[in-house]
Amino acid sequence: MKSLFCRFVKDRSGVTAIEYGLIVALIATLLISGATILGDALNAGMDATANHLKNSL
Repeated sequence: MKSLFCRFVKDRSGVTAIEYGLIVALIATLLISGATILGDALNAGMDATANHLKNSL
Protein backbone atom coordinates (compact mmCIF):
# COMPACT_ATOMS: atom_id res chain seq x y z
CA MET A 1 0.00 0.00 0.00
CA LYS A 2 2.83 2.38 0.83
CA SER A 3 4.53 1.75 -2.53
CA LEU A 4 1.24 2.41 -4.33
CA PHE A 5 0.88 5.74 -2.51
CA CYS A 6 4.50 6.70 -3.25
CA ARG A 7 4.03 5.86 -6.92
CA PHE A 8 0.82 7.93 -7.00
CA VAL A 9 2.58 10.94 -5.44
CA LYS A 10 5.45 10.76 -7.95
CA ASP A 11 3.18 10.44 -11.00
CA ARG A 12 3.06 13.85 -12.73
CA SER A 13 1.12 13.03 -15.92
CA GLY A 14 -2.23 14.12 -14.46
CA VAL A 15 -0.78 17.41 -13.25
CA THR A 16 0.22 18.37 -16.78
CA ALA A 17 -3.28 17.70 -18.10
CA ILE A 18 -4.79 19.82 -15.32
CA GLU A 19 -2.35 22.66 -16.06
CA TYR A 20 -3.25 22.57 -19.76
CA GLY A 21 -6.93 22.60 -18.84
CA LEU A 22 -6.44 25.65 -16.62
CA ILE A 23 -4.50 27.45 -19.36
CA VAL A 24 -7.25 26.73 -21.89
CA ALA A 25 -9.90 27.96 -19.44
CA LEU A 26 -7.93 31.17 -18.84
CA ILE A 27 -7.48 31.80 -22.57
CA ALA A 28 -11.19 31.16 -23.20
CA THR A 29 -12.13 33.60 -20.44
CA LEU A 30 -9.83 36.26 -21.88
CA LEU A 31 -11.20 35.75 -25.40
CA ILE A 32 -14.80 36.01 -24.22
CA SER A 33 -14.02 39.14 -22.22
CA GLY A 34 -12.19 40.72 -25.13
CA ALA A 35 -14.98 39.92 -27.57
CA THR A 36 -17.55 41.40 -25.20
CA ILE A 37 -15.58 44.61 -24.76
CA LEU A 38 -14.93 44.89 -28.50
CA GLY A 39 -18.59 44.18 -29.27
CA ASP A 40 -19.76 46.88 -26.86
CA ALA A 41 -17.34 49.39 -28.39
CA LEU A 42 -18.46 48.54 -31.93
CA ASN A 43 -22.10 48.78 -30.91
CA ALA A 44 -21.54 52.22 -29.40
CA GLY A 45 -19.73 53.36 -32.54
CA MET A 46 -22.48 52.11 -34.82
CA ASP A 47 -25.14 53.76 -32.66
CA ALA A 48 -23.27 57.06 -32.79
CA THR A 49 -22.93 56.82 -36.58
CA ALA A 50 -26.62 55.97 -36.98
CA ASN A 51 -27.66 58.88 -34.77
CA HIS A 52 -25.39 61.25 -36.68
CA LEU A 53 -26.85 60.14 -40.02
CA LYS A 54 -30.40 60.32 -38.66
CA ASN A 55 -29.91 63.87 -37.36
CA SER A 56 -28.23 65.12 -40.55
CA LEU A 57 -31.11 64.07 -42.79
